[in-house]
Amino acid sequence: MARFQRYSSVLKNWLIMALFLLGTASTTYAKESERPTTYKLNLADDFSITLAALGMTGLGTLLYYRMETPSALQGQDKLLPWDKPLAGRYSKAADRASEYGAALAVAPFAVGGVAWYSGNSTGSEFATFTLMFAQAIAIGNGINLAARSLEIWPRPYMYAPSTNSGTEAGKEKADKAKAEAYGSFFSGHATAAFTVATFTDQWFRTVYPNSPYKGIMCATAYSLATLESVLRVAAGKHYVTDVIVGALVGTGISFGILEIHKDRNENFSVWAGPGVAGITLRI
Repeated sequence: MARFQRYSSVLKNWLIMALFLLGTASTTYAKESERPTTYKLNLADDFSITLAALGMTGLGTLLYYRMETPSALQGQDKLLPWDKPLAGRYSKAADRASEYGAALAVAPFAVGGVAWYSGNSTGSEFATFTLMFAQAIAIGNGINLAARSLEIWPRPYMYAPSTNSGTEAGKEKADKAKAEAYGSFFSGHATAAFTVATFTDQWFRTVYPNSPYKGIMCATAYSLATLESVLRVAAGKHYVTDVIVGALVGTGISFGILEIHKDRNENFSVWAGPGVAGITLRI
């Protein structure tokens, strides 16, 4: 309880920032021209965003590595009803497979690199998307580590020794667990996977605005992100709630970063965020 009270204010501020990014993406209304969507960097804004993203990652990492092993395992009654059946689950094969999913992080760069090489994009556009992607990853990672440091509930496999569903592998995993295993909420893998999916999809749409394969790319990107999340649940590393929240955070932050950098060609727009709103009029 003391740790929760000590870190809750920090986490609250970070969540507000994440919600601001999500709110900016979801509430922005603009009468755009028919030209393809493009994105641009702004030195002042991007310096602030990048600095904040690095700070969030740094502080989140500090809180994460300061986690302490509690004196007793939290009771399963604290889990949400739909998560309780997963308590005690562990699959070494699914765990290993989910770790291979990190290779998907190259997908956005593959799309941008091929487009640049083929003349459908430029080095400037590649740099813009690279920085936006890095900002989204850093912010999502910082929020995730801060949330996990609160130790809201332990990973599913931590209950393996006390449940009938616990396997020998699960028991061994729980016996060797460190403090980080007591913070399952929320999934960093799901957050990163959906950040990758969003940027892969949007990067493809930007460099190939008239491609008939945009729908296929979108479906493939988000399907792979969903598969990664399912593997984390199957592995006994996370609950359903963990991966759903991770997916929402990753997607929301990504769209927020993209919306902030959108190169607008508009005369009138309405924008809003937590506790702030405004109107932009260009003459």
